[in-house]
Amino acid sequence: MRAVDLRIAAGALAIAGMLGVQSAAAQPTGEQLYNDKCAACHQKAGQGIPGAFPALKGNKVALGDEKAVALLLLTGRRAMPGFKDELSDAELATVMAYVRAAWGNKGHAITPVVFAKARTGRPLSPRPQAR
Repeated sequence: MRAVDLRIAAGALAIAGMLGVQSAAAQPTGEQLYNDKCAACHQKAGQGIPGAFPALKGNKVALGDEKAVALLLLTGRRAMPGFKDELSDAELATVMAYVRAAWGNKGHAITPVVFAKARTGRPLSPRPQAR
C-alpha cells in the first residue's frame, strides 16, 4: 500500500471512530453476550440451576414462538431482568441465535426486526382488514 493510501485509510478510521461506527470485529458474538449477560444464572453450558434458573438447553420457551421470546428478553420474568434498556435489537438477536443453536438446540434465528417490533408493540405482520 502506498503512503497516501495508508493516510486515507487512517483518516477514515479516525472519522468512523469519532462517529461511533464500530467494525464488525468490535461487535460481541452471541456466545460473548450470553457469557456476559446470561451464563451467571443459566450457566455456561445452558444447564441452568435446578429450582432457581431454568436450563436453556432444550428449553421449549427459548426455542418456541419468536414473539414470546422477544417479549421475555425485553421485559424479563421473575428473577430474570429485562434487557430492553441494556441490549440493542441486533444484540438480542445475536444472543438468541447463539442460544437457539448451542448445546444441541435446533431453533431458528430470530431477526432484529422481531425484537424491534416487540419493543414498540407493533404487530409482526399486518392484520387482515375486515370487509
